Amino acid sequence: MRRPRPRAWARHRGRLLIPLAAIEAARERISDVAIRTPLVRLQAPESPAEIWLKLECLQPIGSFKIRGAANAIRSAPPGAIDGGVFTTSAGNMAQGVAWIAREEGVPATVVAPEHAPQTKLDAIARLGGTVIKIPYETWWETMENGAYPGVAGYFVHPVLDDAVMAGNGTIGLELVEDLDEIDTVLVPWGGGGLTTGIASALAALSPRSKVVACEPETGAPFAASLSAGEPVGVEYTASFVDGAGSKALLPAMWARARPLVSGAVTLTLEETAGAIRLLSDRASVIAEGAGALSVAAALSGRAGAGKIVCIVSGGNIDPPRLAAILEGRTPD
Repeated sequence: MRRPRPRAWARHRGRLLIPLAAIEAARERISDVAIRTPLVRLQAPESPAEIWLKLECLQPIGSFKIRGAANAIRSAPPGAIDGGVFTTSAGNMAQGVAWIAREEGVPATVVAPEHAPQTKLDAIARLGGTVIKIPYETWWETMENGAYPGVAGYFVHPVLDDAVMAGNGTIGLELVEDLDEIDTVLVPWGGGGLTTGIASALAALSPRSKVVACEPETGAPFAASLSAGEPVGVEYTASFVDGAGSKALLPAMWARARPLVSGAVTLTLEETAGAIRLLSDRASVIAEGAGALSVAAALSGRAGAGKIVCIVSGGNIDPPRLAAILEGRTPD
């Protein structure tokens, strides 16, 4: 395995949000639970780009979230998790936290929005986690505050935890080791923690590579904020793209991610469903809505040409929705 030499480090040093050393330490810390996922070429001659897929949908929980959850819990202060852990999540981070909590022998509680997909809730239960479903607005407040009445334990923020972002950044380490001269990395934007982690690693190791956020049209606050030049809220509608999209940016994420992100692409639900079908047909890959956003962006041509890596962030999708998509329909 080759290790790239950092290039133009001084130019990016001031804007590197997650230190490279923290990302490298995270890789060692989580190596026994998070696998090194494949990076494979997608055969898509109709696209103007050379598309590569980073298959985080093949992680043990079907999502990249195991990386950040494992790093956050394992780097907690001594005794901090003895009373259990909890998080706020629509499903994938919840599975990561529940998985690691089970490994550590402590209870896990998940505060989830009421529209969370059943397949993800079932997975949390299989891992021994306890789920509390609440309205979306209350769930958003819980994520901002890091607390919910009656729930105790060590809180793992699904986005704004530096250890979570460092765990996410290990994806960036793998990218620059596995593929030379990456032009663009397309990342689904849910809260920004995945984007910031990967972008931090690339800023240190492959500064020529652009990072572009991908959002569904049902809630694209990062794209709207880029256009406005400041954080703005948007109308949000829940959809089958449950792992991405929201009504607003978390207060701290604009400042953290903006210097590292080159742009944003907003995708329709039809484009996203089409990308799920294409991944199934040509790569035998099952992606959830959020996981297909990056591929939809690459196929649309709006992310440009060159060598493009798509982060297929997860594959946890409700079977009825997947069946509808594979039949050519777009779920509500």
